[in-house]
Amino acid sequence: MDRLEALDAWLAAALAGRPFTRVPASADASFRRYFRIACDGRTWIAMDAPPDREDSRPFVHVAALMREAGLHVPDIVAQDLSRGFLLLSDLGPRTFLQAIQAGHPDPQALFADARESLVRWQLASREGSLPEYDEPTLRREVELFPDWYLARHRGLVLEPKDRAELTAVFDRILAANLAQPRVYVHRDFMPRNLMVSEPNPGVLDFQDALHGPVSYDIACLYRDAYLSWEEDVVLDGTIRYWDLARSKGLPVRADFADFWRDVEWMGLQRHLKVAGIFARLHHRDGKAGYVEDTPRFIDYMRRTCARYRELAPLARLLDRVEGVETRSGTTF
Repeated sequence: MDRLEALDAWLAAALAGRPFTRVPASADASFRRYFRIACDGRTWIAMDAPPDREDSRPFVHVAALMREAGLHVPDIVAQDLSRGFLLLSDLGPRTFLQAIQAGHPDPQALFADARESLVRWQLASREGSLPEYDEPTLRREVELFPDWYLARHRGLVLEPKDRAELTAVFDRILAANLAQPRVYVHRDFMPRNLMVSEPNPGVLDFQDALHGPVSYDIACLYRDAYLSWEEDVVLDGTIRYWDLARSKGLPVRADFADFWRDVEWMGLQRHLKVAGIFARLHHRDGKAGYVEDTPRFIDYMRRTCARYRELAPLARLLDRVEGVETRSGTTF
């Protein structure tokens, strides 16, 4: 019996033998698959996560933490963790990304709801409830950039001097990241994983949550993999988050200029990781669509590097790889 046959048999039991239909619900960068299940005029979402590839226990655990924090996440209607099957409540058919791309009349109202949800999540933080977003994890992530983006995707093998300079830049980035106060971190808090729902937003794809730097999720929200915003929109949204976070007692920096630097350097760590992951998805896993969005992350990185002289070696490397003439001038 293949997995779809096994899933259908499990769903038949979970739905007490009532007839149902199953259609694909969304794509995923992992080995998980999602299906929308219709039965008796209602819909649910079925998750198929092969246990030899994916561990569904973190999903169940983080869903409980988020629900306790007051976030709108799927209810778990039925589960078989040994086989990697979950039946979830359906938060709706439309992501923030889809709504914005379809011409939503007020995208910033969606983002205001997202900021409030994020602050509730961070306020619920407790040490020991989630694994730490520690130095080895952060470093493994940035190393995806030279291994997969530079070497595999661009065909660039770094000379020892270049490799040493890049390692030194990585050390500076990670030191800045690790110096931040720590809260719960979703790690993919972006419009593709936020659903237009009531209450708004519905939050998905949270199974990789960790306990880590406070600026991570707001950097993720406004420096998206699939949408680009003008700098004034990013700055305004980040300020609004910072004001709300401070008013609620979250441990953000007292001076916004310092917090903005935290956000930029945290975003840089994520962009290095994602560029590497997208290249790996393309070359190792045969998922071609993701790598097409890599230029967005390269642009994010180049903009940040241009503002901080400590990042000049990375700026030069990016300019060389992307065939861009090196520009001088930094802000800080």
